[in-house]
Parts: sequence; structure tokens; C-alpha cells
Amino acid sequence: MVEWITTPGLTDYRSAEAWMEERAAGIAAGTADECIWLLEHPPLYTAGTSAKPADLTDPERFPVYATKRGGQYTYHGPGQRVAYTLLNVGERGRDVRCFVRDLEAWVIDTLDSFNVRGEIRDGRVGVWVTRPEKPRQPDGSQAEDKIAAIGIRLRKWISFHGISINVEPELDHFSGIVPCGITDHGVTSLVDLGLPVTMDDVDVALRRSFDSVFGTQRSCAPA
Repeated sequence: MVEWITTPGLTDYRSAEAWMEERAAGIAAGTADECIWLLEHPPLYTAGTSAKPADLTDPERFPVYATKRGGQYTYHGPGQRVAYTLLNVGERGRDVRCFVRDLEAWVIDTLDSFNVRGEIRDGRVGVWVTRPEKPRQPDGSQAEDKIAAIGIRLRKWISFHGISINVEPELDHFSGIVPCGITDHGVTSLVDLGLPVTMDDVDVALRRSFDSVFGTQRSCAPA
């Protein structure tokens, strides 16, 4: 059984971390159901376990939170749908890489609901979209922008943190960091791509896509 929770307004980051810690402990103990928690944060930067100090280019702009999730610096703020994914990976195959692939597939399938083709790139975390209308890269390849981030932590095979999809955030807010340590590509959102998508639209698509990718007790299959 996977419980879905949607919290309106803006949720304090440390409060969200504390809630995830408690819920994950309950899942591990068998006293709480798995959970997908949909929310938004006030503007802030988070530093994952691989974050490099030089990638925080404007440390005074927004609060900065060190976190134990994997990855580097990322931004959260209004207009970005955060989906904290508290799932029992131990009962879903005990394969962390496969679990991450399923998270990627979940995002890609959600974006497909809006006719947006999300793609994965080797060596680059997150989900990307090509921007043929932008100037090409120096090597002649098409410009690409990041539309979704993925970062997780596991404790006793229970996942914390999860994904974030840019629906209509202030894209300039990303300029205070080097998102995920990547300097050669930009950031976009569904609205930036010209799609009049609401947060409710994204929530509906996330739920539908989750069922198709994970199911309620789906074991992660190898690639």
C-alpha cells in the first residue's frame, strides 16, 4: 500500500527532513505504509554528499542546507513539484541502480503526458530535454536543458528524498549554484517550454505514471 500525501503551500526543508526520517523508520519497522509526498519548498539550495563548495556561486542568496542525499547542489522553490519517495527498496528488488532507473522512468513517463520527451544522459544526473531552437553546443550537438532532478538516500533499504520536476519555478533562482555540477547545459521548466501546465496537472500525471512504472508491490527488474 502506497499512501499519497499532498501538502499545500510551502514546506520548511528541515521539517520535511524530520518527517521523512520518522516515516522511513516506520516503514522499516512495518508500522507505516510506503509514501509519496508531494510538496513545494520556499527558495533554497541543498548540498548533497558530493557537493563542491565552488559550485555554490551565490551563498548569500537563499538558505543552504547540507543533506545526506546523493548528488551535488540543487535548487528547490515555488513552482517546482517535489515528490519525496519513501519506498521499501528492500521489497522492490534490493537493486539501487535499478530503483534509480525506475525513478527516471517515472519522470520520463510523467513528462510524456505533456508531449515532452525527457531523456537520460550518461554522466549527467536527472532528466533532460533537447532545445533545437537554441544555439548548438561548441561540439555541434544540440543544446539541452535539465527539467527534473533525482537524488535519493537509503536507510535500512528505505528510500528518502526523490525527484523534483520544474513546472513553473523562477529559473533565475538556479543561477546561484552550478546545478548538479554541470556547467555546459541550462535549466528549463514545463511552462518555459510553452506548456500551460499546472501543478495539479503534474500531480495527476505523476500518480498515473507511478502506477505504470512501480505498481504497489513491483519488484525492480534488471535492465
